[in-house]
Amino acid sequence: MIVLGVMKYSQITDDLFIGTMPYAKHYAELREMGVCLVINMRVERRPRPDPGSPPVRSMWLPTFDTPLFPIPIHVLVRGAKAALQVIETGGRVYVHCAAGRHRGVAMGAAILIAQGYTAEGAMQLITQQRAVADPYIWYIRRRIERFAQRWNPLEGGHPANG
Repeated sequence: MIVLGVMKYSQITDDLFIGTMPYAKHYAELREMGVCLVINMRVERRPRPDPGSPPVRSMWLPTFDTPLFPIPIHVLVRGAKAALQVIETGGRVYVHCAAGRHRGVAMGAAILIAQGYTAEGAMQLITQQRAVADPYIWYIRRRIERFAQRWNPLEGGHPANG
């Protein structure tokens, strides 16, 4: 049986969800969950517009799921900073890629690190809460660890040393 258009997600913390790409029909559910920001990590699909009013804000950070084109650290910084602004005002964040296994997980881990988790702690929490998540695949793990090394909350989240 093939089911198209099903949004599959996991709640990682009170304010962070990681999952698959939402369709327009899912935005009412996202709004009910308190989601104020959807971060789309897919290069192959633009964010779907929210037909609701006011619309849930979306951020498109197009990245590839391949070791040949690693997720740029500045992209993770941009998403983490936007997520922190939403979370600090009481909103929730939904991060996705195609399957919620790699790119969305990398961004979710970056958000957790920006909230004070270690890289290992973020990866463990995500895998505990989302069975399909694979932050330990080598090219995603490297990005998460590099983000943790460079994240500097005292400088407004700018990467240290570049």
